[in-house]
Amino acid sequence: MTETSPSSHPDFLAHPTRYLFFTGKGGVGKTSVATACALALADAGRTVLLVSTDAASNLDEMLGITLSNQPVAVPGAERLKVLNIDPTVAAEDYRRRVLDQMAPEASAQERATVREQLSGACTTEIATFDEFVDRLAGDDEGFDHVVFDTAPTGHTLRLLSLPKAWSGFLAENDRGASCLGPHSGLEMQQARFAQAMATLADPTVTTIVLVTRPEVGAIAEAARTSRELVDLGFSNQRLVVNGVFHARSASDATAVSLEAQGQQALADLPAILAKLPRDDIALRGFNMLGLAALRGLLDPTIAAGSPPMPEAPTGRDLPALDGLIDRLAAEGRGLIMVMGKGGVGKTTIAAAIALGLVGRGHKVHLSTTDPAAHLALTLEGEVLGLTVDRIDPVVETARYIAKIMKDRGRHLDDEGKALLQEDLRSPCTEEVAVFHAFAHVVAEARDAFVVLDTAPTGHSLLLMDATGAYHRQMTRQTSAVAKGARIVTPLMRLQDPAYTHVLLVTLAETTPVSQAVALQNDLRRARIEPWAWIINKSLVATNTLDPLLLQRLDEEHKQIERTCTTFAKNVAFVPWQAKPPVGVAALRDLSYAHLAQPDNGVTD
Repeated sequence: MTETSPSSHPDFLAHPTRYLFFTGKGGVGKTSVATACALALADAGRTVLLVSTDAASNLDEMLGITLSNQPVAVPGAERLKVLNIDPTVAAEDYRRRVLDQMAPEASAQERATVREQLSGACTTEIATFDEFVDRLAGDDEGFDHVVFDTAPTGHTLRLLSLPKAWSGFLAENDRGASCLGPHSGLEMQQARFAQAMATLADPTVTTIVLVTRPEVGAIAEAARTSRELVDLGFSNQRLVVNGVFHARSASDATAVSLEAQGQQALADLPAILAKLPRDDIALRGFNMLGLAALRGLLDPTIAAGSPPMPEAPTGRDLPALDGLIDRLAAEGRGLIMVMGKGGVGKTTIAAAIALGLVGRGHKVHLSTTDPAAHLALTLEGEVLGLTVDRIDPVVETARYIAKIMKDRGRHLDDEGKALLQEDLRSPCTEEVAVFHAFAHVVAEARDAFVVLDTAPTGHSLLLMDATGAYHRQMTRQTSAVAKGARIVTPLMRLQDPAYTHVLLVTLAETTPVSQAVALQNDLRRARIEPWAWIINKSLVATNTLDPLLLQRLDEEHKQIERTCTTFAKNVAFVPWQAKPPVGVAALRDLSYAHLAQPDNGVTD
């Protein structure tokens, strides 16, 4: 077959680089766009390897294949193969390789210490990066293009760019260890990682594609990512705006408002994004499952078809958020953790719940562990009885470093202090510092309400990992100090259903529901049982007649049925709002309004 340029597709597919990295806030359709681009290249006659580094990837569901850590052929796309890097497996393989590098005379205790040092979240990130370094180091010479979903995070790249970690530190301290492994074993990795970083930064071979939606929160996250990558030397970026909607009738208030919100968000693009080459992808009414749908995502010549008129519950048949808040308020105190995939509206829901509890006579501490938090933006005002703050990684890290330097540095000479300071620049330090602050907030719920707006799913699970590691450490220390002594760790509080209520926020779409299921399963493995699900931005109550939105509404009903009958013990619904629920008044409306009285719909 003769190679062709993909027609009717994003501009960057006309002359694609060999490596394409897709990154973006959760929920923006990053996996769908990356997969559709890989498929378009394969259809144009190129041989393509699609590599997923997403722990919660739904590529198997999208493509109808069983993912593996080896390339798997995709039926119906003969030039496309898919590989999934499982972070858990990668981390264990990495630990094994590091331990194998230790000197033969190393004791069992020394090996156990190194294994413990390699149990953190940074090790998992580095191990995953190590796996796809192989893809950048020439191991995939048989492929014309390698498409990555997702790109390495700024967190990982900062870790790899620490100057002394790869140069003077290694030369001066071959007996130490870090989250990367024993320093003596890292020298063999230095050249490979340096080559990978150079490849990532080379615009002739690599393109970094920032994927967003025409929504304020998603765009802000894309801008933050872009700045972080530029600061690290990665300026070879493009922007893809996924899910751009155009109303088909000026009389449908829901459709008109949805289009207006998107257009305003794009008109206000931050300068760092506005200057990037940009491609817009239209919102589709069909689910991104199967090759036909994925091909239709990028090809505007594929019609959405005639959507069926849905016959399913109306808004008044679905439980609203205020009923859930009533039940929480009856508890009198406790920790309420709002969790879920990025982009589902966790911050909005957390703020509405906090205001609802205040309105029912309780004092509430509303906080967040999300690096991209925008609680202040969401609330836009002060409320008597409500304390609002965030666990700021920068502030907590500075505080933690100052404490470590004071406690440990006072016994070191100038050179030792400089090495300790350098070691503390690792992003691992940030996670430890944030965890200590998190543990303090969790303890406050003993005699008050604490509503914690947690970070997107992956970050939340890293926080759970830190909690579990702390639990194991404290248990060991307690048993060593005094037989029968009892200590209550943060994990024990999270596992206590009388202390903690975990709320999973999702959208009534296939991927967010599937990822909420995966999060619920992960929590259960940590013996944390989610208390309720909240389906946000539901179109059920809007009475829209827009053909495209009706097509999406038909799928929404299927996901509501799936959630209510299979996954959720308790469920509440929040309708899609014609105006974004920003500000105290709008958020209070969410915490009291029933779906039977939506404020949007079809105008006369």
